[in-house]
Amino acid sequence: MQVVLSASPLLTVVTVYEGVTVIRWVVVVFLALILINGLLPLLKRFGVGRIPGDFELKAFGRVWPIPLGSTLVLSGLLSLLTRWF
Repeated sequence: MQVVLSASPLLTVVTVYEGVTVIRWVVVVFLALILINGLLPLLKRFGVGRIPGDFELKAFGRVWPIPLGSTLVLSGLLSLLTRWF
């Protein structure tokens, strides 16, 4: 791991990770997106994707869901659960 100082006036420290670590995170994010995409029809039964703040972008003959409101609600619920347990 290398540490590089940025050129900003505050001289913040930026950490540059090794290539292996970055590849692992890319794989984890990719697998999480595949899992969420597969579970989306099941989650829609519970209201995910239909609360205020959730958008659908229709482009190129396809509908792209953007569940911003649902993400905030689920994040808040998971945060509360982790504090209690």
